[in-house]
Amino acid sequence: MKLCRFCPRVSPEKESGEVADLGTATGRGEVRHGVLTGNVIHEIEGDLLGARHPAGRSWPLDAVRLLPPVAPSKIVCIGRNYPEHAAELGNPVPQEPLIFLKPPSSVIGPEDAIRLPGISERVDYEGELAAVIGRTCFRLTPRQDVSSFVAGYTCLNDVTARDLQKKDVQFTRAKSFDTFCPIGPVIETELDFASSWLETRVNGQRRQVGRPAEMLFPVDLILRWITQVMTLFIGDVVALGTPPGVGPLRANDVVEVEVSGIGILRNPVIRDASP
Repeated sequence: MKLCRFCPRVSPEKESGEVADLGTATGRGEVRHGVLTGNVIHEIEGDLLGARHPAGRSWPLDAVRLLPPVAPSKIVCIGRNYPEHAAELGNPVPQEPLIFLKPPSSVIGPEDAIRLPGISERVDYEGELAAVIGRTCFRLTPRQDVSSFVAGYTCLNDVTARDLQKKDVQFTRAKSFDTFCPIGPVIETELDFASSWLETRVNGQRRQVGRPAEMLFPVDLILRWITQVMTLFIGDVVALGTPPGVGPLRANDVVEVEVSGIGILRNPVIRDASP
């Protein structure tokens, strides 16, 4: 099942398939939840990651703006979780999960623009698979079923100011600019993790290819590790690491992160007009 958050551009369709006449702008601009089937979103009411039921309205995909599928309290990222990525940056393979944070203010959705800050001379894409937390968890034990705490998976781009990362040594500034965490387009609740693959493209050219099954640390170990440190709340996002092939973005590029079974997260790139 593909769960999404969206903002309507037009009135919903009736069950007959006709466009409803709302008569006003009522409902437009509001954040709504839905299930994406093909090119139609079936609106739902209730909790996107919990109890929910059909709202009786449907929307053509081209009649809505897809939003980030969650509004996380935090984004926890795993560094160097693909050995070849660690090697391409000249880093040792970690012996235990390397975690860092991105702030919620960095989150954008599909088709939103990544803004290149003027204080960085190199901003890189890092396509990733990300887990979305469906139940609050803290200090998970080896006996607990970690999968029961995961609502599903989505695509994420861990955009990084690489020159600032090298300058600062630690990751905070380089990872935290506004627009540096595109997420979406949906949350897939039934991802076939063993056979899934990830691909990042810039202007249609393939730059990264990887399989989550090749990750150094699996999801269950990662979530147990993180929750020994911090509580993960419903809607929090855990980015599971990027495969080799990271590289720079430039103004007017279009970057796409695709995960099989989930979809394509597409974002244009612009130069930030701010000083």
